[in-house]
Amino acid sequence: MNDPYSLFDIQGKTAVITGGGGALGGVMARALAQAGARVAVISLHPESAGRVAESIKVSGGQAFGIACDVRDRAALERARGLVMETFGHIDILVNAAGGNRPEATTSAELSFFDLDARAAEDVFNLNFMGTLVSCQIFGYDMAERKQGCIVNIASMNAVRPLTRIPAYSAAKAAVANFTQWLAVHMAQEYSPAIRVNAMAPGFFLTEQNRYLLTNRQSGEMTPRGAAILQHTPMGRLGDPADLVGTLLWLVSPASAFVTGIVVPIDGGFASYSGV
Repeated sequence: MNDPYSLFDIQGKTAVITGGGGALGGVMARALAQAGARVAVISLHPESAGRVAESIKVSGGQAFGIACDVRDRAALERARGLVMETFGHIDILVNAAGGNRPEATTSAELSFFDLDARAAEDVFNLNFMGTLVSCQIFGYDMAERKQGCIVNIASMNAVRPLTRIPAYSAAKAAVANFTQWLAVHMAQEYSPAIRVNAMAPGFFLTEQNRYLLTNRQSGEMTPRGAAILQHTPMGRLGDPADLVGTLLWLVSPASAFVTGIVVPIDGGFASYSGV
């Protein structure tokens, strides 16, 4: 066997990451760069995309930021043009763009019957359609070159629907299902060397879910946050760095015979029955 460390070699690969300006996406973008990939950081806001790209360059990596709404096909096509112009091809796509909205979340003040249908649609479009269209746009080069790797970011909600967030849960379940579908489609229609997998993070404290897990005034865990910890065998929330090892495995030759899977990164949450 060759040096086992070489199995994780992605030196010189080109990676595109949507949602790369976020708390989780930013860590993944930096990790890809530290592993030797050239990274196109896509984020809704130019400031966050530029901030992550600049931090990569300061550390000696190659990166540039692109402001792009993944719900806008034309914007994604322009982003693809910039990536091709700058790096020439695309080897890795990480779809980390996503999120939820309070208007699509049930609460004591907002019943299921009063949820804003447009807000729910927006959540679904951001998480699922943003992933599907991104795979169409950036996966096209992979289909032509007959090689590449796609990693979608699903969620624990894709495995076990959670209370209060029906649109987000449905969208992430769709992402997981689509990941399996696309893995088969790419392998059979284009090349077995195109792999498609997903990561399903458990509970990570981000700006998008902070209002559900912590009290805005005290910073202490809400009853929901405390219940999550009680049902997580490892007894803590995830740290963004907890995603890096699985990501590097999925985008490297180390997982050359792995496609169509959804990997839980959840501290054991999905395995715990409560007793």
